[in-house]
Amino acid sequence: MSLKDKWVSFRKENPRIRIRDAAKQLETTEAEIIASFAGAEVIRLVNDFPGLMKRLPELGYVMMLTRNESCVHERKGLVEEVSVNNPHVGLILGKDIDLRMFFRVWAFGFAVQESEEAGFKQSIQVFDYQGNAVIKIYPQQPENAAAFDKLVQDFTAPEQFPILALQPAPAPHQYSDDTVDAVALREDWSNLKDTHDFFPMLKKFNVSRVHALKLAGDFAKQVSNDVVKTLLQSASEKHWEIMVFVGNHGNIQIHTGPVEKILEIPNWINVMDPSFNLHLKLDDIASTWAVKKPGTDGVIHSLELYDAAGELIVQFFGKRKPGVPELTEWTEFISGL
Repeated sequence: MSLKDKWVSFRKENPRIRIRDAAKQLETTEAEIIASFAGAEVIRLVNDFPGLMKRLPELGYVMMLTRNESCVHERKGLVEEVSVNNPHVGLILGKDIDLRMFFRVWAFGFAVQESEEAGFKQSIQVFDYQGNAVIKIYPQQPENAAAFDKLVQDFTAPEQFPILALQPAPAPHQYSDDTVDAVALREDWSNLKDTHDFFPMLKKFNVSRVHALKLAGDFAKQVSNDVVKTLLQSASEKHWEIMVFVGNHGNIQIHTGPVEKILEIPNWINVMDPSFNLHLKLDDIASTWAVKKPGTDGVIHSLELYDAAGELIVQFFGKRKPGVPELTEWTEFISGL
């Protein structure tokens, strides 16, 4: 039986299962399932991802979905300013859609057409070399169907193979956590000028994020894993505008604004707002940290959640912009932890 037929059959028996979870049960990847429909419900795209993203404003109102193993971030809105000239990171900036795109791991792109049998919704989907989803883009305005069709036409690959040449995952990076000079790390931390200087600092010391937090002294404190629920409820009740960062190694997606409808179900905390949805798997949170990073606009406070492997699941900040200090209520909440 072909993978395409296996997927259709599996979905008939498990109509509510998400494709990412189903792929594991079928011992394949999400990208391979999508590719198996190539030439029919799915069109393979050429690998000009910067060029593709540059054209997204043509689609009008869209929903962007970025996720990792433990958290799903869905944001609706207009794609405004797209910048893809930096060889290391592409940017989409705007009040709705806010992305940091790392094109070096973007490997396979598909235009997916609506299919009830396959459970597909019209979208553009991009995967990494291991077949994991990097980003999915869902048009929300049927009146823009012609723009979607034109975009697909302009980026259709000449060959529509149903098979993917995946690559094994690269070996995990070896950190020097056991030999880090904690005093020097804290000294550099105290001299940070911007949150964007944090990653270069970790790189300089070749230290993993969680180990750096453990060595950070007054700059980081481990708190209860339940704090995220309190944070979201407080932000909803007190109408705080917050920033929610969720990413994988190919893309980071950011929501800036209020969170209103908070829904907890067994093992999940969710934000279910008209233009922003968040789905966070509570069992996957291995550690939660209240973190302080000095900067030219004052100290920036964040709440950071990590899984058992030390991978960042989600980060929360108070709404802020360069030159503007963070919200006082946010500072008080994180400091109070």
